Amino acid sequence: MVRNDPLARIVMLLCFITAILSLTLHWRISTSVPETATKSEGFNKNEPVDFLQKQVRHLVSLGNNLKSYSIPKSSSNRPAALTSPQNQRGKGLNASPQKKLVVDLSDRRVYMYRQNTVVASYPIGVGKKGWETPVGTFKVMHMQQFPAWQHPITGKVFAPGPNSPLGERWIGFWSDGHNEIGFHGTPDSELVGSPVSHGCLRMRNPDVRLLYEQISLGVPVQVRK
Repeated sequence: MVRNDPLARIVMLLCFITAILSLTLHWRISTSVPETATKSEGFNKNEPVDFLQKQVRHLVSLGNNLKSYSIPKSSSNRPAALTSPQNQRGKGLNASPQKKLVVDLSDRRVYMYRQNTVVASYPIGVGKKGWETPVGTFKVMHMQQFPAWQHPITGKVFAPGPNSPLGERWIGFWSDGHNEIGFHGTPDSELVGSPVSHGCLRMRNPDVRLLYEQISLGVPVQVRK
């Protein structure tokens, strides 16, 4: 059998050149890494471990760290705005300012306070003799638009509407289990400011609408003489 020596020598030469190129490429990649990166990330150019494998492991670890962070979401499942602690403290101070209603029976007015500052005041009619408005500290426990009313003596029921004795809004703050007392409108606005009610606090319909929009259930109500 005739040996093909020239072909064998060509194959060996190609293998040798390929090995030289591979070593050269590996050396250039290894020496191209900045010294600061090898120190901070734990790489050592003298280790016999392939640099590219370490780089891949490093990128995977960074990806895992990024997956562990989640953006806060609002109740609508949309990303919420990120705020600094200072902004959060400021928002907390301004959120849900404390409100209260103070009724002064002597001057027949109700005052609405926000953080101990009067922000609104309205004239009221108060309970007549024998039906005096109770004095004390209470809370708003019932709110209704266009309420019906039952007369406490005759039992007659008045339907909601412009002629209802309770007017357009009801804000109840006292009850003995059978009867309730609260703020309400009236079709007889000229009687506001007089002792004419069965203990309730009568208001002009435009005023009671404004008050209704500015408060909520649970707001304290202080009635004083």
